[in-house]
Amino acid sequence: MLLVLVHEWTLLSLIACSGLEIWRIENFKPVPIPASSYGKFFMGDSYIILKTTALKNGSLRHDIHYWIGKDTSQDEAGTAAILTVELDAALGGRAVQYREVQGNETEKFLSYFRPCIMPQPGGVASGFKHVEANNQDHETRLYVCHGKHVVHVKEVPFARSTLNHDDIFILDTKSKIFQFNGSNSSIQERAKALEVVQYIKDTFHEGKCEIASVEDGRMMADPEAGEFWGFFGGFAPLPRRAPAEGNEKHEETAIKLLCFDQGKLEPVNYESLAHELLQTNKCYFLDCGAELYVWMGRTTSLQERKGASEAAEKLLSDSNRTKTHIIKVIEGFETVMFKSKFKEWPQTPDLKLSSEDGRGKVAALLKRQGLNVKGLMKAAPAKEEPQSYIDCTGNLQVWRVNDKDKALLSSSDQSKFYTGDCYVFQYTYAGDDKEECLIGTWSGKKSVEEDRVTAVSLASKMVESAKFQAVQVRLYEGKEPIQFFVIFQSLQVFKGGLSSGYKKFIAENGIDDDSYSEEGLALFRVQGSGPENMQAVQVEPVASSLNSSYCYILHDGNTVFTWAGNLTTALDQELMERQLDVIKPNTQSRSQKEGSETDQFWSLLGGKSEYSSQKMVRELESDPHLFSCILSKGNLKVKEIHHFTQDDLMTEDVFILDCHTSIFVWVGQQVDVKVRLQALDIGEKFVVLDFLMENLARETPIFTVTEGSEPPFFTRFFTWDSAKSLMHGNSYQRKLAIVKGGGAPALDKPRRRTPVYSGRSTTQDKSQRSRSMSFSPERVRVRGRSPAFTALAASFESSSNRNLSTPPPVVKKLYPKSLTPDSLNTSSKSSAIAALAGSSDRPTETPTPESIKDGSESEKPKQEEDAKDGAGTMNNRVESLTINEDVKENEPEDDEGLPIYPYERLKTTAADPVTEIDVTRRETYLSSAEFKEKFGMTKEAFSKLPKWKQNRLKIALQLF
Repeated sequence: MLLVLVHEWTLLSLIACSGLEIWRIENFKPVPIPASSYGKFFMGDSYIILKTTALKNGSLRHDIHYWIGKDTSQDEAGTAAILTVELDAALGGRAVQYREVQGNETEKFLSYFRPCIMPQPGGVASGFKHVEANNQDHETRLYVCHGKHVVHVKEVPFARSTLNHDDIFILDTKSKIFQFNGSNSSIQERAKALEVVQYIKDTFHEGKCEIASVEDGRMMADPEAGEFWGFFGGFAPLPRRAPAEGNEKHEETAIKLLCFDQGKLEPVNYESLAHELLQTNKCYFLDCGAELYVWMGRTTSLQERKGASEAAEKLLSDSNRTKTHIIKVIEGFETVMFKSKFKEWPQTPDLKLSSEDGRGKVAALLKRQGLNVKGLMKAAPAKEEPQSYIDCTGNLQVWRVNDKDKALLSSSDQSKFYTGDCYVFQYTYAGDDKEECLIGTWSGKKSVEEDRVTAVSLASKMVESAKFQAVQVRLYEGKEPIQFFVIFQSLQVFKGGLSSGYKKFIAENGIDDDSYSEEGLALFRVQGSGPENMQAVQVEPVASSLNSSYCYILHDGNTVFTWAGNLTTALDQELMERQLDVIKPNTQSRSQKEGSETDQFWSLLGGKSEYSSQKMVRELESDPHLFSCILSKGNLKVKEIHHFTQDDLMTEDVFILDCHTSIFVWVGQQVDVKVRLQALDIGEKFVVLDFLMENLARETPIFTVTEGSEPPFFTRFFTWDSAKSLMHGNSYQRKLAIVKGGGAPALDKPRRRTPVYSGRSTTQDKSQRSRSMSFSPERVRVRGRSPAFTALAASFESSSNRNLSTPPPVVKKLYPKSLTPDSLNTSSKSSAIAALAGSSDRPTETPTPESIKDGSESEKPKQEEDAKDGAGTMNNRVESLTINEDVKENEPEDDEGLPIYPYERLKTTAADPVTEIDVTRRETYLSSAEFKEKFGMTKEAFSKLPKWKQNRLKIALQLF
């Protein structure tokens, strides 16, 4: 019977939720320890640690570690090893099991107990008494620290001979804690060691003691250095050290495969290590020197797995390999590192049902005993609609790549992409406390390589001219992230291309030019989740292109049909209507319902044929993984950082955040400029490397992010404090300032406020967006202008141009404002417009967001004003981004005694302009009612906005 059924059912009753559970082995039985004691380990004991992680796909991942103290008896250590096998069986046989030996723990294990573990003398089985911290009788101790990402801490003899130039030492005295930095230690190791200093201060000194840092080689003239060396009898040069005990490295050894069958170990001969060598009814040892993997087939019994575990312990004991890690994996749930040892590894079969069945049997047994089994089964997958985490009311500029250069597109063309072309776009938007900038490239599926390279090169020069304070992204058609769609909002993708590179390619290869023509035959699939995220993608005009889950637009010249599949919703059909307003405005169309199409409709598609009804599923974001990266001689070396935090992002290094659907390359401020220029290359090499073996597509979006300019769609993966990334100095200097300053960075600059996004709410009432429509296949529909057009664009139209056949829905945010030559042809506009637009095609003249202009004196008043806005300004920002098309103005007018003029006479392009007014304050001459109608807020709310935002709104409304 399973272990959990023998010992008061203690184990499985606690594994229901995500988190950490720890048991100590007492009299060869597992005894749970309280959460308040997590991280406290005693050298004479053995422990079992269960880490349960809830994944985004709804399943639970289990990692089991058994920790063996240096004074633990061999019998107790063996018991811990066996109990982990039984616990895994109780969990359904899917956990990865790790053997942890004191002083040689895995980084994964140490990441659970940040910043470190500091085992104490004592233990149950050994008969030792547990030693508790007692500040009244403090004993001076010396520790050595190793590690850039997690810290290995070991107490060493308190003697001068222990010190050396390569390591970092912490001297813990009664009144002060000293950190001694060996001259050969790295900045990152020093910064991590400071976290241990803070831990010692909080744990053993109740947060009440001084902290001092001592640099190797600093003379007695330095007071702190003199005090430090006084504990060792005075300063004296340190000799070159011999290799310290416990720091020996494993020699490179040939990988060996052994089969454990019926209690015997037999070597397996092979020419190439292949997956086929592993049989599901046996256990195998993969001996890699530093790690010994125990692979257990799915059909092996519990007794066979226990036997294999005991044999692994004996193998290491006989060969005196006490530092080797034992890692046990079950067939179908192998780790990435294990699979990487093989020449190739096939796709893992879906074993969820069998593993869940095992958990179900245990749960049923517990239920019969009258125990609570809630949570033992697989958790329900999270159902969440993707959020963009980006303000979608900013300024958008788009260029088409053409002949080694780029051409700026007009506002009417910047959301019309061709699959044979490449594009560069720049999007500036309001961040939490400054203006943000996103510069990206989009390459169509049929684009030529030459244009793709040119697009990336032009975008990179724009980012460089912005002093790397803009986020860069590389995108390919069909793999766009949600951020791309919401900043374009209404996007059309046409077949063919307009660039000279594409034209040359089809001419040289004798390919017919099938570029879209308004007068020709074309079929569009409409997709998206709302008016702020909708696309019309041209597909082959054949019946097999249809899908019951989508709506389509079919036209042959002025003959236009709309087709709605049986599985579409009212929202899908509304999006089709909106896209039709763009593709074929003011054109009659016939609505077709699936199953009742006209003969003419099928004739245009070449006749009826079978088509799919399966909706294309958007690739879901997976649980993020963080890697540190080193690019050396063209080779990329990566190392995963487990249970990462913002503090793991060291300013001297480059990191990659892998979310499967997107890759983020984070570059610290202290990274060399040459490496910064290679950030995109690093991301591309990581995609090719596919370290996690998740079959990353070469077209996966890659974002490059510079420290201090992190966008919200990156920081959401952390508990983020922007003040940390704005601190000066290297990672050690920053951490030292925090530790000495009391635990928080002290900056004059205000922290980022809680972001408020103007994206569509997932709880928005769909009835607000839906139109009341009938779908008679024979009914001819006369089209008018789309209500999806932005409210600002509507301000420039005369009322005679709009002929809406149905009432428009309430739009809850502005669409991106486009700054293009078409919008700048009015000579009477001030030079401020040109400054904001800045649309020169030369990359060096790319406009830099105001907030990232380094050292600008004029920027200080704006920052101070933004700081004063506070939370109230954020509410006003939300108000300013809301357009109420049914304004009811009942409040009295308050116009500061100024005369009131109609909006049409106050515009900079007015036919009959008002004279003798302050032209810099045209908006103040509007009545309260008209002001609120145009700006979407009161005059008082407008006055509280930052000046740059006021000017932007006035420019958009032609009042500046």
